[in-house]
Amino acid sequence: MLKLATTVLGIVVGLIVLVAAAVSGIIAAVFGGGDSATGSQPSQAALADIPGNYLALYRQAAGTCPGLDWSVIAAIGKIETNHGKSELPDVHNGSNTAGAGGPMQFLQSTFDSVVARHPIPPGGSNPPSRYNPHDAIFTAASYLCESGARDGRDTYGAIFVYNHADWYVSQVLNQAAQYKQAENKSGEDAPPSPQAQQAVNYAQGQLGLPYVWGGNGPDHGHQGFDCSGLTMAAYQAAGITLPRTAKSQYDAGPRVPNGAPLAPGDLLFYGSPGNVHHVALYIGAGKMINAPDFEVPVKVDNARWERDDYLGASRPGQGDPRR
Repeated sequence: MLKLATTVLGIVVGLIVLVAAAVSGIIAAVFGGGDSATGSQPSQAALADIPGNYLALYRQAAGTCPGLDWSVIAAIGKIETNHGKSELPDVHNGSNTAGAGGPMQFLQSTFDSVVARHPIPPGGSNPPSRYNPHDAIFTAASYLCESGARDGRDTYGAIFVYNHADWYVSQVLNQAAQYKQAENKSGEDAPPSPQAQQAVNYAQGQLGLPYVWGGNGPDHGHQGFDCSGLTMAAYQAAGITLPRTAKSQYDAGPRVPNGAPLAPGDLLFYGSPGNVHHVALYIGAGKMINAPDFEVPVKVDNARWERDDYLGASRPGQGDPRR
């Protein structure tokens, strides 16, 4: 009987441990426990720019969505209202001309809809408010998660749902890269240099312009660009001079070693060393801005596709990327 009682007691204790572990897992999923262990670490730029309470909320909220890094939410907070520091009145009450308000600039209808599907953990307003940083940031994480960011399936698409503009997605991704401490993990983007960021910003401003063979853009009296004209003009805006053709830009380097993380602003080349037929500007998350071909405007495309002839990348103005 004593042996039987001991066995039963062991089973009960084991069940208690399992239940406790399950409950702990649920709490971690809902309240963001352990996010600092799985997400990236803040860079010095992030620590200097983001108020401490906002940084903590971004990291906690990211913990509710596997695969969503806090830096993406923080980048949206930066672009929308400078982490609530904007002087615009719609940050704290009211709304802008589009109806958006609060630190994460939610439409009231969108905020209410997301909260109804994904209740906000305690710590904010009661009822939840889009003007409360806690409520707005957790709701932004839920919105991104359900829009494609879960498990990293489509972070680009999730940001596009947040604001339907390719230039906006590019800005968010580049800002996120600056907020993340460089770790050089396989598959992650490296942060851009200030010059590379300027080049990307310039290219974003040319989206929609026509493809023009030999075109160097409106600054040179042309209606649009060809592929190397766009990349040359983008880096010219950042104070870096590039050769004119895709082949000469490839030869100029410096090359990014195969397998090394790409950074926004890297030039991507296609073809062979003797016949480089296309160049584009990488903007992060596997996307690029390019002037593709006749009758196709400057646009955002996937950097890689099935049976492409990707040759490699260079990082203008940065010396040897391996150092």
